[in-house]
Amino acid sequence: MIPIHDTAAGATFVVKVHPRAKKNAITGTVGDAIKLALTAPPIEGRANEACIEFFAKFLNVPRSSITIAAGQTSSRKVIRVAGLSAQELRKRLNVG
Repeated sequence: MIPIHDTAAGATFVVKVHPRAKKNAITGTVGDAIKLALTAPPIEGRANEACIEFFAKFLNVPRSSITIAAGQTSSRKVIRVAGLSAQELRKRLNVG
C-alpha cells in the first residue's frame, strides 16, 4: 500500500518518475512510491511540468492544486495535492 499523508497544505504521496517513456502512465509501484512513466525528458523542468499536468488530469483537479513538494531535481518526488484528503486521494489513485 502506498502511504498517502494528510498535511495542512494537502495530501502527499511519493512518485518515482521514469522520463522519456513511450507514453504517460502509472506503471505500478516501487517500494513506497507510485511508478510514473512520462514522455518528457528530465531537462529544464519538463518532466516536472509533465508530472504536474498528468496528475491534474488523472485526479480531475485544477493544475494549480498539484505541486512538487520535494525532489525537484530527483526522479523520486513528493507530490502534494491541495483540496483532497488522503482518503479521497487514495480512492482516485486506486492504490489501496
